[in-house]
Amino acid sequence: MIGIAYHGVSAEEGRNHMNLKDLKYLVAVADTGHFGKAAERCFVSQPTLSGQIKKLEEELGVKLFERTRRSVETTPAGEAIVAQAMRVLEQADALTQLAQSHQDPLVGALRMGAIPTLSPYLMPLILEPLKKKYPQIKLVLSEEFTETLLTRLGKHEIDAALLATPVDNPDFESLPLFEEPFWLACPRNHPLSKKSKILQSDLDSAELLLLAEGHCLADQAMEVCHIHERVKQGDFADLRAASLETLLQMVSAGFGCTLLPALALKAFSARDKGVKLTRLQLPDTWRQVSLVYRRTFPRRKALEAFTEIILENLPDSVRPL
Repeated sequence: MIGIAYHGVSAEEGRNHMNLKDLKYLVAVADTGHFGKAAERCFVSQPTLSGQIKKLEEELGVKLFERTRRSVETTPAGEAIVAQAMRVLEQADALTQLAQSHQDPLVGALRMGAIPTLSPYLMPLILEPLKKKYPQIKLVLSEEFTETLLTRLGKHEIDAALLATPVDNPDFESLPLFEEPFWLACPRNHPLSKKSKILQSDLDSAELLLLAEGHCLADQAMEVCHIHERVKQGDFADLRAASLETLLQMVSAGFGCTLLPALALKAFSARDKGVKLTRLQLPDTWRQVSLVYRRTFPRRKALEAFTEIILENLPDSVRPL
């Protein structure tokens, strides 16, 4: 409860009855543009959420949302109030985190985000060692695209993110962890499968399959291998896959070649007998994985413990930084 005293009015009479839960409902409706989806996000029924929003509007004396059968639009007054509500929620979260950091930074939830082309291959290496060495840290993992993770990081919905693209934001810090080289995957009957060393000219002529839009790995692969313009104009420009698993199945079926990050090799090499993997020997054909977090995040020791576990359990296929 937030108490506000006015001139000539007692603290009890001037008490404002909004609470942090109401503000979370408010932000959820603004984010989703839908009362039902907002209720699902907040784990309450839609009537409960709608009722609280209505009470909040009555208490503030302004209309926060315009409701129709098809959509929910935030009013100009609502936009300003939602922005302030987000700041209040961020500060409340910071207070909780700060109190926890003074108790024990290695106790409690650590909300970590990771991109889909990294998480399935890195997490199996570190989950058990993390639990064994720091049993009081409860890892909460989100696997999403880079832009979504950065948005959630800015909103304090996660504490840090494992990314493979540079981040230019004064509110965030980046801690480089390791360099991950790319390997070429091609069908076993492909001409490149017979080569022990892949040259730039080989990549220039190869039918390269890439991940769908949203995956930063596709852009990274094109950039480091200097194939950006050729692939966009090539016959395979529109042939994209949603996951590395699908890409490997396409390669195995003879549709073309693709580029794999080193950590993914172990997951595929044992079962994909129809695929030949060859490491690229070209300069700078790797991506850099970093831990990105808010500068204001108070539990630095928890992040240090997490990165320590990562660096202690990396395979020889990548280079720690």
